[in-house]
Amino acid sequence: MKLKPVSMEVFAEARGEAHYVLARVMGDLAPGEYVLRLGVDMEGQERPLSAALPLTVEGTGSLDDLVGADGKRFDNFALLLACGLAQRLSYGVMYLRSPASEPDGPATVQAWRLAWGVLNGCTAAEAAELLGDGVQAVFVDAPGVHGGDDGEGEGIYPPEAYRIV
Repeated sequence: MKLKPVSMEVFAEARGEAHYVLARVMGDLAPGEYVLRLGVDMEGQERPLSAALPLTVEGTGSLDDLVGADGKRFDNFALLLACGLAQRLSYGVMYLRSPASEPDGPATVQAWRLAWGVLNGCTAAEAAELLGDGVQAVFVDAPGVHGGDDGEGEGIYPPEAYRIV
């Protein structure tokens, strides 16, 4: 894979934002087993890159819950997310599959669309359209995940994504 060069400062900010995004997603999880998936296309790539991050949350649904993730998978996921956030001409999708609330019920899925270095939460309808072919799941609206997101409007990370060079 050959990426367009970005400054070390931009990549460091993207890496920090990727870790913030993951902490925000992981901090909102109830006890159970989850899978976070990411697919990223970048300009000049032949195929999209993808990463999966299985997550386990143990506890009672309080702030003291323990979130477990394999270190190498976490690092790979965070690196791919940082690359997607740092590259202006990247696009893709990140989605979280949550366990079924009933023993034989469908899983719950939330999705975020990656475009121009920003992850925007998808509505349930958008997520179903994006991922729904043959997926046995209930789609729900995804919350904002960027630093400073209040659930209103778009995130604006990184500012360089909107500058024409």
